[in-house]
Amino acid sequence: MDKQLLDILVCPLCKGALIYLREQQELVCLADKLAYPIRDDIPVMLDSEARKLSLDEYDALHKRRTSPVA
Repeated sequence: MDKQLLDILVCPLCKGALIYLREQQELVCLADKLAYPIRDDIPVMLDSEARKLSLDEYDALHKRRTSPVA
């Protein structure tokens, strides 16, 4: 994913920040608990294409975002 593109992309529903998950090829919005797919290096920012995060996924990402850096 292009770093400049990642810097300007926001969630299409709430306009909140997104988390880039390289391994899963997804952009995640914690506020809406949605994961938007990235296909062929193109983010698909349609709510109809997004998948809902499981509670475990949400908790893990939320903890990762709020943990202090050592």
